[in-house]
Amino acid sequence: MNWLGFLGLINSIYGKGLPDIEKIQKLGLLAVKIGQVHALRIDFLSREKCEILAKLYRQNLTLEPADFLSLLETYSGRDFGSNFSSIDPKPLASASIGQIHRAKLKDGREVVIKAVKKNYKDSFKRDVENVEKLFKAVIFFYPKLKGVANPLGILEDIKTYTLSELDLTNEAKGHAELKNIYDKYKTSYDLSKLDFFHINEELSNENVLVSDYIEGRTFDELLENGELEYSRLLDLFLVHGTYMFVAGTFHGDIHPGNVILSNDKMYFVDTGSIGRVGDKIRLGLLSFFEALSYDDFGQCAKHLHSMSETELTASDYLKYEGKFLEIYRGFKGKNVAEASLTRKMMETIKLGVNYGMVFERGMFPIIRSLMYMDGMVLKCNPQAMLLKDMQKYIKLFRKN
Repeated sequence: MNWLGFLGLINSIYGKGLPDIEKIQKLGLLAVKIGQVHALRIDFLSREKCEILAKLYRQNLTLEPADFLSLLETYSGRDFGSNFSSIDPKPLASASIGQIHRAKLKDGREVVIKAVKKNYKDSFKRDVENVEKLFKAVIFFYPKLKGVANPLGILEDIKTYTLSELDLTNEAKGHAELKNIYDKYKTSYDLSKLDFFHINEELSNENVLVSDYIEGRTFDELLENGELEYSRLLDLFLVHGTYMFVAGTFHGDIHPGNVILSNDKMYFVDTGSIGRVGDKIRLGLLSFFEALSYDDFGQCAKHLHSMSETELTASDYLKYEGKFLEIYRGFKGKNVAEASLTRKMMETIKLGVNYGMVFERGMFPIIRSLMYMDGMVLKCNPQAMLLKDMQKYIKLFRKN
């Protein structure tokens, strides 16, 4: 994807017409990832656009059955197929990176086989470099676009988690790490709505992953059909919030296509990218949201400042605080449809950056997680008072 392709992508997302999913996919993996990030942004894109972009979670270009089987042989050798009594030629799902097929092991266990569809790494890195050059040119003329609000920071985040996802051994490692955290905290926090499946590491490698088959539907599918209950999203916030605000280690790409609901249990998939955040950001954001849930905007301003690596002068802080309170004027008592938490957060961070604050890069993955949560709530229950509903969970996280 060159500059023209990137500008075409941005026009497709923000322009008057509707996005063309096939064209976005033909632009490459980076374009797909950017499209996915925008799929839940009903706060500034039309619902129709978001619904089309959401197809990028699961309706991606697929390989023909013969090509998929040939790919498995290339990745794992000719003997790989002898471990299975059957492999469904029809894909169960096709994501941006991998294609998934149901299969049955010789011992009768139902599994899924996920394989990387092609070698994306070189073209993806090249596309990132091209877009980086464009962003650097923009920042040269508008230097205030730094810190977390810096598009280079956002692009770096996409690059980091995508390259991690391209190696499926990272998915197995991430899955195991999240399970270990679950075992550590399950007696202190109610994580009963989360469960984990088994990954067959003996049959898995960098390009192939074999794991238990889970009968269920993704949150994305449930949202699309209007079948996801708001209470499920609160369950997700409790679980994912424990990872973010207590452990500081969390699923790094928690979009609705990566959460499966099966028999009243949630399962995380595509765990190749693990987000990590230090105590300064972890505790600072927790305090920020606690104050925000009680409409204490002055404290919110202080907590944002406390997360900065640089301290503002007294005079600059007063100016910053005044602008901060302007951003949140009228925010009190608003539901998610009336005031997007994500939009407010991005405006808030940009404000801090413009006044000289510097935040660690680890801040954006956790903000992106909250962005996905906010977008899911907006699509599921636009009248929800999310911040008020978060209060009881924030109090629980404070125990740590």
